[in-house]
Amino acid sequence: MVTSKQEMIRELESLGVLQNPKLKLALEVVDRKLFVPDDLKEEAYKNIPLPIGFGQTISQPYTVVFMLELLDVFEGAKVLDIGSGSGWSTALLGFLVGEKGGVIGLERIPELVEFGQENLNKFDFPWAKIMQAQKQLGIPGEKFDRILVSAETNSIPQELVDQLKDGGIMVIPISNSIVKIKKENGKLDMQKYDGFSFVPLVKD
Repeated sequence: MVTSKQEMIRELESLGVLQNPKLKLALEVVDRKLFVPDDLKEEAYKNIPLPIGFGQTISQPYTVVFMLELLDVFEGAKVLDIGSGSGWSTALLGFLVGEKGGVIGLERIPELVEFGQENLNKFDFPWAKIMQAQKQLGIPGEKFDRILVSAETNSIPQELVDQLKDGGIMVIPISNSIVKIKKENGKLDMQKYDGFSFVPLVKD
């Protein structure tokens, strides 16, 4: 049974999903245990999703790492994190972009906005924050180097494509698959990875 952060990291490496040294360091610094409810602390390092209330979960480590490897975040990047939930992915992104970058986590459920921001405040990442999601998807008018979506949709949301810079990457669950979308000269190059499940993306 996986009972420590180091064991979780070793398991992810042995599964072949964790390859980026900076992401490994992010997992060491941004402890998953700090993002789960108190009664689930002993489960924090298991490779399973855990409930955080309001029908939402903190995704299993394998899935989070798989998506972050695809996202290929660079230092100084401007990143949008949709469906920030517990704040774990936002904090990991905050570590990866560093102080020259910026991360905005969006969450629809007010109690989880508060929960996620409280968890994020355990780290000195003032360039990362969690905000209440509005009716429109993402932040219309803004442009991001990377967009991470942690809830599932049936098609690529055009409003998020519009918010992606040219050369940017979005990783999004679509119909039980994780899809990596790279925007090049206005065109989309897509890679699809099957066999994942997520909570549905709520769109007004």
